[in-house]
Amino acid sequence: MNRLWIVLTATAALASGTLTVAGPAPAAAAAGNTAPASARAPYAAAMTTEHGHPRVLGVGGAGVYRIGASLAALTAAGRIDWTAPGCAGVVNAGVAGSWAGVLLLAFRDGRLVEVGTATAPPRSPAGASVGMSFDELEAIYGSRGALIRNDAGTAEAYLVRFGSRVELFTGHPIRPGVGYFQVGLASYVERNFRQGGTC
Repeated sequence: MNRLWIVLTATAALASGTLTVAGPAPAAAAAGNTAPASARAPYAAAMTTEHGHPRVLGVGGAGVYRIGASLAALTAAGRIDWTAPGCAGVVNAGVAGSWAGVLLLAFRDGRLVEVGTATAPPRSPAGASVGMSFDELEAIYGSRGALIRNDAGTAEAYLVRFGSRVELFTGHPIRPGVGYFQVGLASYVERNFRQGGTC
């Protein structure tokens, strides 16, 4: 599965010394938002929990980790903790700050194409999350989603399509139900599930 590949790649990169860790950012850059606090307050309250983690992970991303965002810009703002090179122009990354350990990212050609999590929260805008069964996802999404299998027929996942973007809920390696929830471009997220990694 893609998430296992990310963990293995990061571990191998750390062991070989090729893992790149971003340094701390100045306080102003770490704040990240340029709108006045009064303008951000309703959105910020809706997007965070008491721990500062996102409540919602949708096909647009979560918080500052928006699909299409630049890896260089997020790194410069102190939002990236580590990176591990993939192949075919893909870079996997871990996030910094209160989101560390909550989100994993994938960038293709320097742009964010996938945000994933193995925790709950966050939840999808419809209320789906890691830990649910595929039957619970079916009850939430109905005809908007579908249970799919990879091309090899060795894994199943629940897919919800939103135009060129998807929500994908993959299985857990040791128990029934959802173990990983990812969003992003269908050309990357769905393709990787159906066909395997990019190399």
